[in-house]
Amino acid sequence: MSDVSVVIPVRNDARRLERCLQALARQTVAPLEVVVVDNASSDDSVAVALAHGARVVTEPSVGIPAAAATGYDAATGSVIARLDADSLPSRTWVEQVVRALDRRPGTVAVSGVGVFHDAPRGLGHLLSVAYLGSYYALGLLAAGHHVLWGSSMAIRRDAWQQASAAVHRDDRELHDDMDLALVLGPAARIDLVPSMTVGVSMRSLRGAVQRRRRMTRALRTLRVNWQDIPPWQRWADTFTRPDRRPLRKATT
Repeated sequence: MSDVSVVIPVRNDARRLERCLQALARQTVAPLEVVVVDNASSDDSVAVALAHGARVVTEPSVGIPAAAATGYDAATGSVIARLDADSLPSRTWVEQVVRALDRRPGTVAVSGVGVFHDAPRGLGHLLSVAYLGSYYALGLLAAGHHVLWGSSMAIRRDAWQQASAAVHRDDRELHDDMDLALVLGPAARIDLVPSMTVGVSMRSLRGAVQRRRRMTRALRTLRVNWQDIPPWQRWADTFTRPDRRPLRKATT
């Protein structure tokens, strides 16, 4: 399984996008395509994407949920991988995506980890573990299963096609990655894969306003999806999922 489409939403982030695309050009396993979603950029993000051989699609409705969904819809690979414009994937990132899903035929989506490359010296790994550890732990408690992290994730195309009409792509105040995981629901297996490592920027966590905004969006994402399946039902469904059921001993 080597037909991986890499989707990157971008809005006015040309310089970081260029670094991301340069990292993708050095992969040990080349992606089938790179789809850059231009989300109403006014800088040279589109020119940078085209210069690096990416296919550009446009999403004029500003917001990551709409941009990401448009990119997933446009992807042609059997696996749709996702990076953010400020993601710096390791050289084996696409290879790790392929390996993770090849080895997990029952898994519909996988999510990776990151290291803050612009953190104060010596604190990049520590701050990354604290932030992502909290995100994944609280997401697991709220959803009853692993959630996804948009800076390093992948989903099988057929799973996206099933979820496409249900994700809240028109609500820009949601976390699109968490929303997708919650829409997939307890019946879908999502795995955390630490080998899918990327470098990321701390910019979205700098300042009280940014941190408060991220928390507000997380709570909104949960409230919207809990209306469909409340958390206690999600946990019940998770524990009755076929891969969680104990095997019965054969009787003679």
